[in-house]
Amino acid sequence: MWLFLAFLLVPLIEIALFIQIGGAIGLGWTLLIVVITAVLGTMLVRAQGMQALGQVKSSFNQMRDPSEALAHGAMILFSGALLLTPGFFTDAVGFALLVPGVRLAVFHWARSRVKVATFTTHGARQADPNTVDGEFTEVDPEQREVRGPSGWTKH
Repeated sequence: MWLFLAFLLVPLIEIALFIQIGGAIGLGWTLLIVVITAVLGTMLVRAQGMQALGQVKSSFNQMRDPSEALAHGAMILFSGALLLTPGFFTDAVGFALLVPGVRLAVFHWARSRVKVATFTTHGARQADPNTVDGEFTEVDPEQREVRGPSGWTKH
């Protein structure tokens, strides 16, 4: 239901803002602002995306939980999509998501709503080093293709 409302309301908000702002400053300036925010947003998203990627790598290298860094990266990616979408409302939300404090607040809000289930192998039996793990497919002898000797056996 929320997704339906978002797909319904966001375009309506954008149309209303385009009409209001375009009427106040003119069509040319309105289009110029949309293009400038897309270019500026792309540059900011690229810079912050690289920083977020560095944080993810650092988390993996230091064996820390990467969920916060991954969430920041996802929000930066979403911000980029919003900034490339023409409109003033989507630009405002996109630029807001580029502010680290806003992303942190969104992360904590989402984290409080998500239940994470984990498991551990602590205390589990170690596998026998002489055991080979593998997969097999059972072949029906009736359906098996006969190709002749393999060359590995003498007949």
